[in-house]
Amino acid sequence: MELSTSSPRRTQVNKLILALALVALLSPKIVNGRKVHHKLDYFEYVAINCRAHSASVTDFGGVGDGTTSNTRAFQAAIDHLSQYESTGGSQLFVPPGKWLTGSFNLTSHFTLFLHKDAVLLASQDESEWAVIEPLPSYGRGRDTDGGRYISLIFGTNLTDVVVTGDNGTIDGQGTLWWDKFHKGELKYTRPYLIEIMYSQNIQISNLTLIDSPSWNVHPTYSSNVIVQGLTIIAPVTSPNTDGINPDSCTNTRIEDCYIVSGDDCIAVKSGWDEYGISFAMPTKQLVIRRLTCISPFSAMIALGSEMSGGIQDVRAEDILAINTESGVRIKTAVGRGGYVKDVYVRRATMKTMKWAFWMTGDYGSHADNNYDPNAIPVITNINYRDVVAENVTMAAKLEGISGDPFTGICISNVTIEMAPKAKKLPWNCTDIAGISSGVTPRPCDLLPDKGAEGIEACNFPEDSLPIEDVEVQMCSYRKKYF
Repeated sequence: MELSTSSPRRTQVNKLILALALVALLSPKIVNGRKVHHKLDYFEYVAINCRAHSASVTDFGGVGDGTTSNTRAFQAAIDHLSQYESTGGSQLFVPPGKWLTGSFNLTSHFTLFLHKDAVLLASQDESEWAVIEPLPSYGRGRDTDGGRYISLIFGTNLTDVVVTGDNGTIDGQGTLWWDKFHKGELKYTRPYLIEIMYSQNIQISNLTLIDSPSWNVHPTYSSNVIVQGLTIIAPVTSPNTDGINPDSCTNTRIEDCYIVSGDDCIAVKSGWDEYGISFAMPTKQLVIRRLTCISPFSAMIALGSEMSGGIQDVRAEDILAINTESGVRIKTAVGRGGYVKDVYVRRATMKTMKWAFWMTGDYGSHADNNYDPNAIPVITNINYRDVVAENVTMAAKLEGISGDPFTGICISNVTIEMAPKAKKLPWNCTDIAGISSGVTPRPCDLLPDKGAEGIEACNFPEDSLPIEDVEVQMCSYRKKYF
């Protein structure tokens, strides 16, 4: 993907991003209609579970001066608090300050809470980042063969974990890592900011994440996941700074997030080629709503390209893309195998887009040369309705796989206002099949218009998923003096 050089349009985009980011950062944080208290000795917050035991990172020698390493302090605190897993759980408070740290591991029945003036600064000392095995559903690292650096906040085989705050900040200090990526100097795949694996009942909420070395939030091989109220910001030219990537997860809810990214704002994944096929863990039962995305060179929501374990039952609604390459797109290729099916999108607004709709069966980028050329992905029952887009260069680029078309595509009640310098052919469709109704400009012939009687096509499911019914509690922290 080529990056354009500086231009008046780029300047306007950067000004818009800065203005929107300031609004997001300066707006008062309100949770369930209540402002979170800022007092250091006592405050309240909303979470899936409350805790019986509390501590501050300062109780374990933490120093928030921006230069002292706190890796040992964080890990010592969490190791100490882990003794309370079976007696009401625990919470660790991060007070105001700049807390330089390398990676640390979470524990079960645990809450990490960042004060609004707390900043976690990711260490730039590689010795503070352990190297771990590649994900089994990927077979290798995304940047290099072999292992990968552990994520800043990491957890595996956990139950009931909350990472939250009063809009506290996690700063990945990603420039060092981006430069190494561009220069080909990486020994291992770059770390993410938050990764939780093989776990259940997870909440990641009310935080600001900036300048991640690579992906920001990566729940993987997990279930019952809530990601809510995140502000995620990275330069729009930063490499692979995806916002939120649910990966082989079941029952996930992503809502009320604002993302400026150098890659996809949300990327739904489930493994890569033969490794994902063998691991066979799909992402399913995913809800995405009230998302705002700015990503001039990628997608608001991407399904794939690593989707070899399958993606099913994705529901996205009330989503906004501004100066973004494409809306909800599907990326796959021969050799991926797997499937993307039962995808429902409604009430999407898009402003200044390259493509409103984009699907491709020729994305390429394989884990290695051992992929199965007979592993053909199945793409079916993809539904879009109630979409408004303006200043769009091309309405749609829909390219299936020759001999194995993408089927069951339904596009209904869509109005696309083309840009002054739009492509002469607004729709480009090959190897697809489906229907349309009430779409402007007129779709390609492979999506025949069913007329007024078809306006109710592409229906959004009326039932709710289990993750939508999860109830939260008003929890509190009270400092204990030793």
